Amino acid sequence: MIQHFHYKPMFENTQLPGWTFTFLYQGQQINGIYHKTGDIEWTNQCVFHNNNEENKIKKQLHELMLYHVYD
Repeated sequence: MIQHFHYKPMFENTQLPGWTFTFLYQGQQINGIYHKTGDIEWTNQCVFHNNNEENKIKKQLHELMLYHVYD
């Protein structure tokens, strides 16, 4: 489960899409970039044990971004 989720625009001009994010997952901080296309780029070593687990986290992240950014 994602905890302590934070995001911010990558650019000063907030009209340009792209956001950096951080959150805690299983006690470890995860950092990444959420691109305007919905692609997620991890910027640190992730602790996911398999693709299924990573896909679940990506789905939760998409939902959070839709709620906070596109609402």
